[in-house]
Amino acid sequence: MATVPSDDVPELARGIHDMGGLPGGAVDRHEHAVTLWEKRVDALLVLLTRKGVFSVDELRNAIERLGAEAYTSLSYYERWTASIAWNLMQRGVIQADELGKRMAEIEAEGRQ
Repeated sequence: MATVPSDDVPELARGIHDMGGLPGGAVDRHEHAVTLWEKRVDALLVLLTRKGVFSVDELRNAIERLGAEAYTSLSYYERWTASIAWNLMQRGVIQADELGKRMAEIEAEGRQ
């Protein structure tokens, strides 16, 4: 099976996440302090995958399905959060209205 070089794939045929073969920009090699909420998201993912609720591949798949606007505007861990929520809703672990209600409560309390 022949493959098409990345340069020859029309931009619309690529997912927003697919940057293979495209020119890259400068790489920021400085570490940033990991925030508490980022640590919590990471821990939540570890727990969910170890318990077999969903796999890392399913996390990646949901991230890759984000629309271009969401993908480019969300941070790395915000993408994880969106994917975790989507996967949990797909499995019936949580309902969208339940999630929205809890998010509103947390926002009203001024917590993150």
